[in-house]
Amino acid sequence: MKRAKLTIKGKVQGVFFREFAKQNASKLGIIGYAKNLKNELEIVAQGEERKLEEFIKLCRRGPIFANVESIDIVYEEVKQGDDEEEYEYFDVR
Repeated sequence: MKRAKLTIKGKVQGVFFREFAKQNASKLGIIGYAKNLKNELEIVAQGEERKLEEFIKLCRRGPIFANVESIDIVYEEVKQGDDEEEYEYFDVR
């Protein structure tokens, strides 16, 4: 299982991007969260590598009214028993 932290810049607030992420994450079995930061969006997504890449591809496009200028991605391997925060579902924060 892999985890990716995405920092998405562009017109990504006020365009239902977090809800878009939640809906697509649920369809793909991705867990984590999406939250607005100042002038950008942070998404932490965790799941099977193939599904995670599909989710990231969707985030590069975003919802219809979004304009994604750039995405910074940091990947992590998730090991069983890690002390890091675990997620049960995909949350909008």
